[in-house]
Amino acid sequence: MMSAAPSGTVPVLILKEGTSRTTGREAQRNNITAAKVIAETIKTTLGPRGMDKMLVNSFGDVAITNDGATIMKELDVEHPAAKMLVEVAKAQDNEVGDGTTTAVVLAGELLAKAESLLDQNIHPTLIIDGYKRASEKAQEILDEMAIPISIDDEKRLLDVAVTSMGSKNVTVAKEHFAKLAVEAVKQVAEEKDGKIKADIDLIKILKKHGKGLDETELVKGMVIDKEVAHSQMPKIVENAKIALLNAKLEIEKTEFDAKINIDTPEQMKLFLDEEEHMLREMVNKIAETGANVVFCQKGIDDVALHFLAKKGIMAVKNVSSSDMEKLARATGGKIIASVKDLTSDTLGEAKRVEEVKIGEDKLVYVRECKNPKAVTIVIRGGTEHVVDEAERSMHDALSVVRNAIEDGKIVPGGGAPEAEVAKQLREYAVKVGGREQLAIEAFADAVESIPLTLAENAGLDPIDIMVELRAKHENSASPTHGVDVFSGKVRDMLELNVVEPLRVKQQVIKSATEAANMILKIDDLIAAKGMEKEKEKEKKPEEEKPEFE
Repeated sequence: MMSAAPSGTVPVLILKEGTSRTTGREAQRNNITAAKVIAETIKTTLGPRGMDKMLVNSFGDVAITNDGATIMKELDVEHPAAKMLVEVAKAQDNEVGDGTTTAVVLAGELLAKAESLLDQNIHPTLIIDGYKRASEKAQEILDEMAIPISIDDEKRLLDVAVTSMGSKNVTVAKEHFAKLAVEAVKQVAEEKDGKIKADIDLIKILKKHGKGLDETELVKGMVIDKEVAHSQMPKIVENAKIALLNAKLEIEKTEFDAKINIDTPEQMKLFLDEEEHMLREMVNKIAETGANVVFCQKGIDDVALHFLAKKGIMAVKNVSSSDMEKLARATGGKIIASVKDLTSDTLGEAKRVEEVKIGEDKLVYVRECKNPKAVTIVIRGGTEHVVDEAERSMHDALSVVRNAIEDGKIVPGGGAPEAEVAKQLREYAVKVGGREQLAIEAFADAVESIPLTLAENAGLDPIDIMVELRAKHENSASPTHGVDVFSGKVRDMLELNVVEPLRVKQQVIKSATEAANMILKIDDLIAAKGMEKEKEKEKKPEEEKPEFE
């Protein structure tokens, strides 16, 4: 007699049909492979001799760049683990504005090294603990080798800006760009509680293609992408007194439905005359304060424009709120919500306000403000792609100069800090011992891949460079030696003026370690596939459904 089948053989469905699940080593391997592929994609863009990527989006728009953050944003990544590396790039860009490529490459290398440790049956938790300890130690090593710098050390600040742009497409004008970046950041920097803060959001970047990159200029004031509101108004105003209005220069309409009964043409004329009189009063009030330029966040009535033009006052309407705030910081004026509250004390000042025609567009330049706390950089370049890449380079330069000024610390570039960190981590690993020692040594190897990649991208022999670099760093008197990609030799980076902010390097190690550890901790990947298909099935009419589902 056959016994009844044990209850355990009945399939128990917990997850929805069509859900795919990968567990254990296979899940880890899949995640690591996906992250490594992303890192490999971006690896070739690292350093001054890195290559560019051409990105074409679904609309057919083309971007040519080697900026890590831009590439990662534009990539339409499907795999969830690879998406984590995209997050690393975003975090790096938001936090320090540079070092995105390095962070992604390092995360990929950390995972590649971890994979070989997993193959030796070392538990992921031990690897994660080892990586955490190595990361903390690396932060200390970087801090020890940092060189102090002050806001007045213009030479070093220029070196920092030039280094950040060394790998970008603006190399022809990098000195010019670096000078503008340093000048702009120093202009908006302020001291708060004994610390220097520089908010680079106060530096407006305006792109206009035409002319060459070397025509890019810094305006000590604001450039508003609008034209003067009336053809009869002056196009240039010297010694400008600027009124900043967040109010309509129009007759307010009533909030509720109101009827005005007009029986005769005379009454109609009186009504219109009264409207005109009110607008004239508003303009007179502005003129009384001594203002000769008006920036209005809202609309201006045509009649009011006519009266302003008659008074010789230049007006610009519908200015964005962010531009208004920057104008207030640049000119020292106050944004006023009602014309009644406008006084001579609330006006901003500038040496010159003028309308300038660039190509097809007209812009209003507010020039030579007295100690402006907001400035504008107008980027010019031959084509739209050149201008876009120039803007990305300028953003990186502004970010690194800000980091150097705020922290007051820089480190040599060219892979020198990574080589030093790798050397000291290997010494530290021996003291730690146990299985964590293997993880710390793997971390050191991963960090060392940065100078190795710099050499590879420059067409040099990475093994020769590595041997020479390690030999230099074994001698404790030369921790500032890195890869000179132009001469193909290992040289002192400080002599070559290749320097980077300490904050960028520290953030690279933080971001990359956290991402790698998060991916290593995953041992189960449950993906709800076919959800869209299910929904489509439900939407189909009943008769269309197949008989057997």
